[in-house]
Amino acid sequence: MPSKTRREGARNVADRAALPLVSVVVVNYRGVEDTLTCLRALRTDLDYPSDRLDIICVDNASGDGSAERLRAEPGVRLVEAPANLGFAGGCNLGVEHAKGQVLAFLNNDARPHRNWASAAVAVLAADRTVGAVAGKVLDWDGKKIDFVDGGLAWYGAGYKLHGGQRDDGSHDSPKDVLFGTGSSLFVRAEVFRALGGFDERFFMFYEDVDLGWRMNLRGWRVRFEPRSIAYHRHHASMSTVDNSREAYLLERNALAALYKNVEDETLAKALPAALALTVRRATARGEVDPEQLEITRRPDGPDLSGPVELPRITLAGMLAIDRFVEMLPSLKASREVEQAARRRSDRDLLPLMRNAMERASPEIPYLLAHDALVETLGVDEVYGRPRKIMVITADSISKKMAGPAIRAWNMAEVLGREHEVRLVTLNRHCEPPEAPFPVRYIPPAKMHEQTPWADVIVLQGHVLEMLPWLKTSEQILVCDVYDPMHLEQLEQGKDLDAGQRAHVVDVVTTVLSNQLERGDFFLCASERQRHLWLGHLGAIGRLTPLLYDADPTVRSLLAVSPFGLSAKPAERTGPGLRAGVDGIGEDDKVVLWAGGVYSWFDPLTLVHAVDRLRHKRSDVKLCFLGMRHPNPDVPEMDMATQTRRLAERLDIVGRHVFFNEGWVPYHERQNWLLDANCGVTTHYEHVETTFAFRTRTLDYLWAGLPIITTDGDAFADMVRTEGLGLVVPAEDPRALADALEKVLYDTEFAARCVDNIAVVRERFTWEQVLAPLVEFCRNPQPAADRRTGAPAPSVLPVGVSQRVRRDIGLVKEYLEAGGAAEVAKRASGRLRRLVRERLRGR
Repeated sequence: MPSKTRREGARNVADRAALPLVSVVVVNYRGVEDTLTCLRALRTDLDYPSDRLDIICVDNASGDGSAERLRAEPGVRLVEAPANLGFAGGCNLGVEHAKGQVLAFLNNDARPHRNWASAAVAVLAADRTVGAVAGKVLDWDGKKIDFVDGGLAWYGAGYKLHGGQRDDGSHDSPKDVLFGTGSSLFVRAEVFRALGGFDERFFMFYEDVDLGWRMNLRGWRVRFEPRSIAYHRHHASMSTVDNSREAYLLERNALAALYKNVEDETLAKALPAALALTVRRATARGEVDPEQLEITRRPDGPDLSGPVELPRITLAGMLAIDRFVEMLPSLKASREVEQAARRRSDRDLLPLMRNAMERASPEIPYLLAHDALVETLGVDEVYGRPRKIMVITADSISKKMAGPAIRAWNMAEVLGREHEVRLVTLNRHCEPPEAPFPVRYIPPAKMHEQTPWADVIVLQGHVLEMLPWLKTSEQILVCDVYDPMHLEQLEQGKDLDAGQRAHVVDVVTTVLSNQLERGDFFLCASERQRHLWLGHLGAIGRLTPLLYDADPTVRSLLAVSPFGLSAKPAERTGPGLRAGVDGIGEDDKVVLWAGGVYSWFDPLTLVHAVDRLRHKRSDVKLCFLGMRHPNPDVPEMDMATQTRRLAERLDIVGRHVFFNEGWVPYHERQNWLLDANCGVTTHYEHVETTFAFRTRTLDYLWAGLPIITTDGDAFADMVRTEGLGLVVPAEDPRALADALEKVLYDTEFAARCVDNIAVVRERFTWEQVLAPLVEFCRNPQPAADRRTGAPAPSVLPVGVSQRVRRDIGLVKEYLEAGGAAEVAKRASGRLRRLVRERLRGR
């Protein structure tokens, strides 16, 4: 034990030494009490090692004795500014004295949460493309939101989204943002210095917006990390400044940021409109009579020869434009630097603006002017109108959802950040949870009047057969072929007779062929699958010279977009399996099977392995998360029955093997995952395995569970190479039992797996995996061979028999009446004749 303690102590020292030095800059201006509270929290409350912190306080020439008190504060380096340099200049002065590889900026009227620094540094360490980390900022009591995301209006004004709302955890997913708030921001020192730091001409306000904007333009990402929390007394430093001075700075700085950072085409349309809008905003806010100088004003009206009273809020807008004009020569030089260094277009950054056409002020005269300027000067042409996108699934949508519905839901959510999106299910079982986009059940017969609304339609599964008019429509179709259904049917149909089985595979293969013939863009789950679909495209004649010459890589037609997971790590929201399943205790070692029990899986070997291990480890428990599919139309497969029977025969049901006969709601599954010690997925060695993408494995990544998987699929390769767990041969209960024992009882090995999972997990967030779809929908185009003048593709592949053409009509019944067995039953007589004909060589 002492040797183990020494090893752990040495590792902790090494880990601490590997952490970057973080220089924290706090600017004080006549707020010494707040500043001292902030500095003391930095010294005493953080879990980041104190010897890896470099705390710098800049006093902005307060002149009130602040400097003397701050100089006496231990563990803080005081830098005295020669004059009030504002927030921007004060921060830059502090950076001149900083020694750290990471710079952190914290408002003097804020205090950090314990993991404020460690959470942000972890993001920078995990991803070199991230140049800055924006922290989550709450009010002083931690109840309301100050900053969780930011938007940018087309005229250069930044704004906070969700500010003042109750912090209910709904904004706790990490994401890319255009900018972070200067009240809590971490930046790589090399990046900050390369950009010249904050623009000191701004003095205060929008210097953080401008920095993030420039960072994104140069190809760096700004990442919001909700675990890096600070608490802020909002605008305590501005409590003595009237709102006209603040409005002046905001108006002037918005124009300056706009001028520096947008492309020439954007500037030509946006700047004249922004200047005019600044004037209208000023007169509207001051309720100034806009017609008081009209020549037609009657002499019996007010005296027009004397001075005119002008509200300070109106004067602020006028002077902002005046000072912007004064700044133009120096801004021109800055613009040349930024435009030469840009790596991303204005269009690329449009999603990070959130809502570029945000009007952001309520006055009626202002709103009228905004809309008139946008339309007349063509501002909306530059920033683009939102596209109308319809995501269609045939799966049931409810609180309990399976893979296809989950994928469609997340597509709608990610695309909805940029476009107008509707999620439609053709399945009558539709009781959706609350969503930020419309979710509707529409019967296939009623869809004909709905689909013309969409510019782009994203579909999956059998939807194209259920809505056959889409095959000849001019709309852009994205076909999601992440599920090789025909390979699943080779396994699932084993219980059918030869004719029935052949027919089902024929039908599903043709369903997929029709999608590959018609689609403008395709998504698959892995590089392995991409090879499969490239072969299929070639076999049906879709890989034409026209397509190939347009893009020899064919990635503009067929992209890899695997299943994803939430960017927010799994957090407990309620009781899990240990509380809900009788027979599983707090100290037991739990193996979780997270998903349904289907014919192409091998849960039998897993049950045998647990039976072997229980004689050696009496606390091992295996739990099946869901035995009954959430879609009532999907019948239970025979493999589920076999698994129950085996566990009963071995007499381990309720003692070492447990079956959840229902289905855990999608938004509660994390509580079951977090109660487990490892996740497992086992399957047979066959062609379905080769091209499968086991979505349940992503839940294991999400919850940080070490993974045990059978060899042969794409995830097995990743588990092996990334050190996420163990890979075992197919149908080998001894090897599987040994793997379970190592993962469950070798704590050092399990800890290494968890650390590796934390890194890999970031690659599978929904916003990452759906990036190809997002990129396509920004500028959707028909596939090269479907554009004007190109020969139209046939809807069905050459050589498909007339019988199979007619059989496609059975797909609706297949979906609605219970699967392949039901299709086969309804057509069994004719299918037997079809097989006999084939056997005779006809």
